[in-house]
Amino acid sequence: MSAFIATLDAILLVARYAFLVSAVAAAAICVVDWAVRTRRISPFSGVARFFRGSIDPLMAPIERRLVRGGGIPSNAPWWALAAVVIGGIVVIWLLGFIRAQVESAAFAAGAGSRGILRLVIQWIFGILQIALFARVIASWIRTSGSSWWVRWSYTLTEPLLRPLRRFIPPVGGMLDLTPLVAYFIITLLSGLVVNALPL
Repeated sequence: MSAFIATLDAILLVARYAFLVSAVAAAAICVVDWAVRTRRISPFSGVARFFRGSIDPLMAPIERRLVRGGGIPSNAPWWALAAVVIGGIVVIWLLGFIRAQVESAAFAAGAGSRGILRLVIQWIFGILQIALFARVIASWIRTSGSSWWVRWSYTLTEPLLRPLRRFIPPVGGMLDLTPLVAYFIITLLSGLVVNALPL
């Protein structure tokens, strides 16, 4: 197990450097592409011709989505850069999360059945917290609760949020604080239940 954790550490280190280099390269490309699109670089220069032929086709899907959403096509490079940066952060976080879970599982297995029970309970509460987080993100980007990637979070969290909504009205008629309250309740319950288990 320690060899597997060491491998994950090495992958995490490589991923951090790879995403740093990718973000710097993407930033340079996006700045030049934006300058070409906004005519800060002459559209007749070799750089502009290269970017129109090589980079703009890669930006086309982002540009189409921006136009459909009412955005400005020349901002496509900035959205592409944001996607690279956010994607890198998410991948690095996921690798760190997997490493932490593998380490927790190894520790729990060494502690016997009680350790495994504690780990399973922590995982259950952790999944509920992730479901709340996914649901909040889906509400920010105005995704329907019936979408395949977010439906599971509604299924897991609605039994907890529905009773809370009876007592906690939306702030200003719009801001629903029940996911935040539910997150704190789950965190508190997780600590109480895990600490109540015998070692």
